[in-house]
Amino acid sequence: MNNSGNRNFAISVTDTHQLRARLSPCIAMDKRYLRSIRLLAECMRLFEKSSAALVRTLGFTEAQFDIIATLGNTAGMSCKELGEKTLITKGTLTGVLDRLEQKGLLQRTRNHADRRQLFVQLTPSGEQTFIDIFPQVIDRGQRGFGKYGEQDFIALEQQLIKLKNCLINPA
Repeated sequence: MNNSGNRNFAISVTDTHQLRARLSPCIAMDKRYLRSIRLLAECMRLFEKSSAALVRTLGFTEAQFDIIATLGNTAGMSCKELGEKTLITKGTLTGVLDRLEQKGLLQRTRNHADRRQLFVQLTPSGEQTFIDIFPQVIDRGQRGFGKYGEQDFIALEQQLIKLKNCLINPA
C-alpha cells in the first residue's frame, strides 16, 4: 500500500489488451444501443414539438388536446380509463378536465351505480372542436412521414413492435 492507503496495481500491456478485447463487444453494443435510443428520443421529441406548436396555435395545451382527441368519436369513458389512455397523471388530469369543462367542451357526471366513479364525455361543442382540430393535427403529423412508403411503414411498425415486446419482456 502507498501512503494514502490505496493499493498500487500494476497492469501489464498484455492484461490491458486482453481486457479491451473482452469489453470491446460490450462497448460496441452500448454505443449502438445509446445511438438507437437517442435517435428514437429525438424523433419523438421532434414529432411532439411539431404537434404541440400547432395545438397551441389552436388555443389548447397538449394535455387538453390529448383529452379531446381521446374522447372524440366516443360516448365517453371513466376518469380512470381516460387517465390510462392519455397517460396524464391523476393530479394533472383533474385540472385539465376543470379547464375544458369551464370552456364548455366536456362534462363530467357521476356513475349512478358507483358514485365514486366519474364519467367524462365531450359536449356537442367539444365534439365539434374535435371534428375541427383533430384532422389538422393528424395532417401535420403525417407530413413528417411524407417520404415514407408502404414498405417503410411496415418495416418501422415491425421494429417498433419488436422493441415494445423486448421492453415488456426483457431478456
